[in-house]
Amino acid sequence: MKKASKAKTKAAEQHPEHPYLLPVEDRLAAGKALRERCPRKSHAHWRAPHKRSDPIALLIASGASRLPHLLPIRYGRMLISPFTYYRGAAMVMAADLAGTPASGLRLQVCGDCHLLNFGGFATPERKALFDINDFDETTIAPWEWDVKRLAASFVLAGRSNSFDEDQSREAAWWAVRAYRQHMAALADMSVLDAWYSALDLEQLIDSGSDEQFKQFNRDKLRTATSLSAHQHELAKLTYEHHEQPRIKDDPPLVYHQDDLQKHKAFREQIEDAFNRYRRTLQPARRLLLDRYHIVDVAIKVVGVGSVGTECGVMLLMSGNGDSLFLQYKEATDSALEAYAGANPYRNHGERVVVGQQIMQAASDLFLGWTEGDGGRNFYVRQLRDVKVKPTVEVMKPVNMRDYARVCGWALARAHARSGDAVTLTGYLGKGEAFEDAITEFASDYADQSERDHALLKKAVRAGRIEARSETTPG
Repeated sequence: MKKASKAKTKAAEQHPEHPYLLPVEDRLAAGKALRERCPRKSHAHWRAPHKRSDPIALLIASGASRLPHLLPIRYGRMLISPFTYYRGAAMVMAADLAGTPASGLRLQVCGDCHLLNFGGFATPERKALFDINDFDETTIAPWEWDVKRLAASFVLAGRSNSFDEDQSREAAWWAVRAYRQHMAALADMSVLDAWYSALDLEQLIDSGSDEQFKQFNRDKLRTATSLSAHQHELAKLTYEHHEQPRIKDDPPLVYHQDDLQKHKAFREQIEDAFNRYRRTLQPARRLLLDRYHIVDVAIKVVGVGSVGTECGVMLLMSGNGDSLFLQYKEATDSALEAYAGANPYRNHGERVVVGQQIMQAASDLFLGWTEGDGGRNFYVRQLRDVKVKPTVEVMKPVNMRDYARVCGWALARAHARSGDAVTLTGYLGKGEAFEDAITEFASDYADQSERDHALLKKAVRAGRIEARSETTPG
C-alpha cells in the first residue's frame, strides 16, 4: 500500500494539471474518495435557503442587457406553464445550485441542460446525430449542475404532460441512470473510441420501444433530411422582391431592423461583423462561405431563454441561385458565471463556440463568432440544418423514459470530453445511490419551479413586469 501511495504521489507530481494521465486504478480511487467530501446521498432533496434570492428580481436583472421591447414576449412564454418558466430560468437555478453539494470536479458544462436542448442535427459529413444542441450558457462549472437541471426538466415535462408523479420521476431516474452507466462504459473505452462515440439518430429512432412513435420520428427525420428542405425553408421564410428573395416580416417575431439594400452605413456594419465572423472559420470553410453573398438580414425571435437577446437570420445566395440561411445569436455572460466563476474568453461568442466544439460529437460547418456594433458578442451557425426537435408534448410515459435514457447517454459523453470518465465513474459507483438522490432533488426542485412560476404570475398581475402572449415557444 505504501509503495502504491508513493507511486501515485510521484505520478501526480509529474502531471499536476492532467490527472487523466495517472493510472486508471488511481483515478478510480480518487473519484471514490470524493464521496467522503460529498456523499452521493447528499445530492438528494432541495430546500430553499432562508435568504434565497428573489427569482423575479434575478429574471429582471438578467433582462437588463436585453432588447426591452422583446422582454414581454420572453415573460409571456415563461408564463405558459411551470415547464416553460423553467426553460427561461437558467440564472435562477444557477443561483440555487451554487448552494447545493458538489464533488469538486469541474468541467465544460452545457449550463442550460434541460430536455429540449437536445435533438437531432446534421454533421458536416451529412450524418444525422443526436446530441446537446444549445450552448448559450456553457462554461466551466460543477458537472452535477447539468445532471440536476436535466433531471428536474423531466419531472416538469412529465407533469406538463399530465403523467402521474411516479411516471415523471421515473423519466428523471432513467436519465441519471443512463448517465452513470454510460460514463462507466466510456471509462472502459480507449481514449479515441470514447472521443469518437456518437448517437446515430436513425439507429436511435429504430431502437425505440413504441412502434407508433418510431414511425412518427422516422417521418420527421425523412422530412428534415429531404433534398427539398433548403428550398422549403427559402419558400417559407422569404418572398420575391425585385427578382431577389427577401425575408418576410412577421412582427414581433421576425422583423427588419434596417434595410440592407438602402442604407450604406447599416450594410457596412453587417459586412464588418460578417468579415470578423469569417476569420474565425477554418480556411476550407471560408472557401465555401465565399461562394455566397449576403442578400438580407432580419431579427428573428427564438426559444424562451434567448428572447430579448439580439438574434436574427441572414439570407445568403450563391452565384448558382441556391440559398444559405445563417442564424446569429447574441452571446452575453453565461447565467452560471456569477456562481461558477468567469470564463477565459474575451468574446462570449467564442465561449459558446468553444464549449460547443468540446461537448458535441460534431459541430456545424459554419459555427463561428463575431463582434457587432457597440461591442455586442455573437455566434453564428446554420439555421435549421436537418434540425429534428423532440416532440415532448406528444410523448407517452414510455417514450419519455426512452428519451431520458438517450439524453443521459449524450450528456455523459459530452462531460467525458473535458472531464475524466474514470474519476467520475469512481465517484458515481456501481449502485443506484446517485440516481436515487438526484431523482429526489429533481422532484423537489420541480416543486420549487412551480412555486416560482406562481410568483411570476403574481408579478405580472401586480405590474412588476409586463408579459405578452403571442405563440407557443419553439
